[in-house]
Amino acid sequence: MTSAAASLERFAADKLSALDRKSLRRRTVETRHRDAVHVERDGRSLINVCSNDYLGLAHHPKVIEAARAATAEWGAGSGASRLVTGGHPLLFQLERRLAAFKGTEDCIVFGSGYLANLAITPALAGPDDLVVIDSLAHACLHAGARLSRARVEVFRHNDMGQLRSLLAEHRGEARHAMILTDGVFSMDGDFAPLPEILALGEEFDAWTLVDDAHGIGVVGGGRGSAHAFAPPAAAPLQMGTLSKAMGSYGGYLCASERVCELLRSRARPLVFTTALPPASAAAALAALDLIAADPALCERPLDLAQRFAGKLGLSRPVSPVVPVILGSETAALAASAALEAEGFLVTAIRPPTVPPGTARLRFTFSAAHEAADIDRLAAALKSILQQTEAAE
Repeated sequence: MTSAAASLERFAADKLSALDRKSLRRRTVETRHRDAVHVERDGRSLINVCSNDYLGLAHHPKVIEAARAATAEWGAGSGASRLVTGGHPLLFQLERRLAAFKGTEDCIVFGSGYLANLAITPALAGPDDLVVIDSLAHACLHAGARLSRARVEVFRHNDMGQLRSLLAEHRGEARHAMILTDGVFSMDGDFAPLPEILALGEEFDAWTLVDDAHGIGVVGGGRGSAHAFAPPAAAPLQMGTLSKAMGSYGGYLCASERVCELLRSRARPLVFTTALPPASAAAALAALDLIAADPALCERPLDLAQRFAGKLGLSRPVSPVVPVILGSETAALAASAALEAEGFLVTAIRPPTVPPGTARLRFTFSAAHEAADIDRLAAALKSILQQTEAAE
């Protein structure tokens, strides 16, 4: 081993040891998905209560058949960037359908939701601009903000007073400004106050980008967080994913025709990344059909989340995401292990995914869950929490 290779090995070993001491090391575990909510790990069958497949569509026969048929007809991969030879007709069809579904003029499909957020802000903002972002916005929104090289200011979660103050203080120095937020926050399950954010955007001429990855399909009648308000609070930049409630893979931006046209030339993760395979586009199209045709399907995850929260005396959730904050990393890991022993898969969420001191179990509910299993989950968690309190 050369000296350079040896120093790299020492660096990695030291970093891993530091993560182990803090209970922050992450490990991937082989997991076989039998259906939308049942998985196998180490030969055991577990009920999955931490997936983002909110509607169970990743295993829906119509979605699977659409992907299979597209692969058989068009191949397993797209072969190139959209701007070279990867512009498959299914992608254009999907963009038209998503734009109509979200009520915008146009849409761009990206390789993933993370890539979409690495693309959008840097394509629209630069060194002379201002980006103001919610502290709990998804990591990819923060990454995109930093990549833009704009001045980045972070406001406390959903604190409209601080958002106003930051815009008032810094907007005059900036050529352009953007406000970045989740629609439904992935770790807490709460909504951004979109009407207030959009009003501030109008007042200060700041373009609002909303990440609706955890909203589409499950809130606002399935149309996402903008439609959870009356009247709808639709941002000029509506981003989301195809990989959660829609059961496929990819990301998108719904916006005006001119904005989308600009990003087709300026968004590096679109220009320089191979396009989605036909199977992903076809699966997403089939999922859109199912979401549009069945409002009850879209309502069921939230109904189950509220059932679970009610049995534990938790605040009434507004989305299918229900956090149970335990504080320390060791407490979250122990509770996760205890639930696995009871037959439930609920991964412990630890910093830096969540702020220090807020390690948690993040429960997510699917239309494919059975009410009886949710009741059993609530009873098991209640017992575990009681035992934890008694031990303290």
